[in-house]
Amino acid sequence: MHALKFKINKMNHYETVFILNPVLSEEQTKETVLKYEKFLTSKGAKMVSKEDWGLKKLAYPIQNKKSGFYHLFEYTVEPTIISELELQFRRDERFMRYLTVKLDKHAIEWAEKRRIKLNNKEA
Repeated sequence: MHALKFKINKMNHYETVFILNPVLSEEQTKETVLKYEKFLTSKGAKMVSKEDWGLKKLAYPIQNKKSGFYHLFEYTVEPTIISELELQFRRDERFMRYLTVKLDKHAIEWAEKRRIKLNNKEA
């Protein structure tokens, strides 16, 4: 008898903040964000939240740039997809910096409270 092997799909909760090159037009920025959102969802990710923080001044120059377009994705996905996503970021010259963090239960709770607070401000 053969033992059945089941692949367990463990979805972890992640948050990725990335900075896009400030020379991009608004349309190019939107296209880039959409491209990577589609990449994640095509790999089985469930988007929890997306935030556009706009053009911000950098703490220090990166690639001789003093500002960049900040974006945040919050999502759940299998851990193996993160390395694929970050490889895509490294290959794309539009990205100046990125950081992906796995959220624990406390960070997830905090992110939820922050989102609610943000939504109440916008309303």
